[in-house]
Amino acid sequence: MKAVILAHEQFPDRAKTALGVLRYGDHDVVAVLDRDRAGDRVADHVRDVQDAPVVASMADAPDADVLIIGIAPIGGGFEESWRPDVRAALESGMDVVSGLHHFLADDDEFVALAAEHGGEIDDVRRPPADLGVADGVASDVTAEVVLTVGTDCSVGKMTVTEELARAARDRGVDAAVVPTGQTGIMIEGWGTCVDRVVSDFTAGAVEDMILEVGDDHDVLFVEGQGSIAHPAYSAVTCGILHGAQPDSLVLCHAAGRDRVHGYEEYALPDPETYVDLYESLAAPVHEASVVAGALNTVNVDGDGDARGAVADYETALDAPAGDLVRFADDRERVLEAVL
Repeated sequence: MKAVILAHEQFPDRAKTALGVLRYGDHDVVAVLDRDRAGDRVADHVRDVQDAPVVASMADAPDADVLIIGIAPIGGGFEESWRPDVRAALESGMDVVSGLHHFLADDDEFVALAAEHGGEIDDVRRPPADLGVADGVASDVTAEVVLTVGTDCSVGKMTVTEELARAARDRGVDAAVVPTGQTGIMIEGWGTCVDRVVSDFTAGAVEDMILEVGDDHDVLFVEGQGSIAHPAYSAVTCGILHGAQPDSLVLCHAAGRDRVHGYEEYALPDPETYVDLYESLAAPVHEASVVAGALNTVNVDGDGDARGAVADYETALDAPAGDLVRFADDRERVLEAVL
């Protein structure tokens, strides 16, 4: 399926949904929309993902089947400056896939255009209607459950989940991803976006996904969200931790980050504190240990400095760690610790 990804003014640094689809999705991406980067190519900014031209609007994009909203802003709102591109996509008969909290299928203009021109609107963040509270039985599945957890938002939990699952499959392990966020759902084609679920039902939504696939695979890699110490998003983190009842945890962190992203008045605790927090919070429901760490070194110049940052993080955790995208041998070492 040919796709255009909307990432105005945000590509690549604040367009993690776009990057996730470019790196792991099955779509043939024919263009990225970013008014500030028009005339560039994806490869000018990001290595090791699909390449595509960056254009200013849908008028400049090749024909495609779907427009993907590739931005996940704080609060998940819809920017009105995107409306002309969404309108143009629907008028050409394209589908539109969005992971925003603002549901495009509730917009009268977009609904009318989709109906008139034969396109569909998919708000992947809209949760199922039949969710309930958890029964506390996720640990009954036969699969080992591995959960990625973080020191903050946007540190690479989804990326690490996908990298570990793919590396496990390359080893012949029957592994599956349990997606809990909009980008993971777009990549995997199923899942529930738990940050949109009523708080009483968050653990239940995760438990339902574990039960759905947990007896069909040997290992489940569950995509984590937020951080247990985040001033805004800790609730969803706790819900996933208790709903999934993981057997092991991989702690994800961004090199050099010492303040909560978007909430810079809050300092990040040290990695050892996060290990204690996650293990202590998990224990009353289902014991889980931090068995490995993943460090995002995208903002570290030079592989030598990145290797040094990884070594420091590994020492702090007292567990194997690595940058799973930058260094292939790190990926294998972290996977070995997990398995």
